[in-house]
Amino acid sequence: MATTITVVATLISFVILIPISAIDITAILSHHPDLSDFSNLLSSTSIPADLSSRSSITLLALPNSLLRSPSITLPPDPSSLSDLLRYHVLLELLSWPQIRDVSPSGKLVTTLFQTTGRAANDFGSVNITRDPSSNAVSAQTPSSSYSPSNATILALIQSIPYNLTIVSLDSVLFPTGVGGPPTHTGGSTLGLNITDTLIQAHDFNVAASMLAASGIADEFEQDEQGAGISLFIPTDSAFATLSQSSRFQNLPADQKAMVLRFHALHSYYPLGSLQSIVNPVQPTLATELSGAGRFTLNISKINGSVAISTGIVQAIVSRTVFDQNPVAIFGVSKVLLPKEFFGKDSIISNESQSLPGDIPESSSRLSSPPGSELGSNGAEMTMGNTRSSLVLVMLFCCIGLYYGGTI
Repeated sequence: MATTITVVATLISFVILIPISAIDITAILSHHPDLSDFSNLLSSTSIPADLSSRSSITLLALPNSLLRSPSITLPPDPSSLSDLLRYHVLLELLSWPQIRDVSPSGKLVTTLFQTTGRAANDFGSVNITRDPSSNAVSAQTPSSSYSPSNATILALIQSIPYNLTIVSLDSVLFPTGVGGPPTHTGGSTLGLNITDTLIQAHDFNVAASMLAASGIADEFEQDEQGAGISLFIPTDSAFATLSQSSRFQNLPADQKAMVLRFHALHSYYPLGSLQSIVNPVQPTLATELSGAGRFTLNISKINGSVAISTGIVQAIVSRTVFDQNPVAIFGVSKVLLPKEFFGKDSIISNESQSLPGDIPESSSRLSSPPGSELGSNGAEMTMGNTRSSLVLVMLFCCIGLYYGGTI
């Protein structure tokens, strides 16, 4: 009987210690005033929403003193800045003792940037290494063929068992191909005027006008740096066909801008690469403003042509308008309509609902993760009920085993 009680007590202790809390990174960082600038940068992206569904991460935080230094220049465009910040989120929980005792040969850790699909090879990973002579621990980019980006890990900021470790850095880590110090990537910034290029191609006047009027052309041109950009531009006839329906025309300006971003990949893909693409599901510039898994394109090869599916329409790449690393511009046969706006459950079908992916221009606040309306008390009650149920089930099982063995 004593053995059974001991087993039950052990199981109860195990259940009580199960970590099931989500990470509210902005709330956690609010307790660290020296990280307020870093917290504000994170809040301007979809990263807090991405982290709300994750656990067991290590955050490489950037202090205010570093971000306010005149020697630090962050990428000006939102998409590159988001990727840089994702590079500071390690998808592995490293305790402070593990960090301090890391092997001098290094430990390669995957970052949130790697999950975007825009990091080639292992360039979305960070190498954590220790200098055996000084015991200083540093984080650096793993590639030896590019100018490395290095930062020293200064101190432990906060540790939440089973969920989160926050440490501070003395420098910004720039992933290969995303802003930062000059690197030799084989590409160059063309300074291409995308609007003029489309007008000169003679069949893209509607798209050129929309890109210029919305300011999205400027965003695209900023993305000529780093990993480059690939654009799928609908022809004038594609817009003419679309105009038979007023659904697209009725979208407010900020949502039309999201549709335009939906036509761009944050990587340079020449036509040959599109025809042999390994991962058919590709995030777009709209994905970076709305969260992973949303506003993605499915790229495939059909009857010798590159087909692009949105889940609503399928377009064919009809011509190459411009192709010079790091910019590729393709003409497509249809306007790419995202299912987030034009699917059966979107506001287009039911005007009484809020439009999925709607990003108000006047606010950078991200929506709460699903279930957040329960509040902290509701979450605690749910956790408590779940643990109590598990304890009772284990208790009855152990009692049954004990009496069964005595019969």
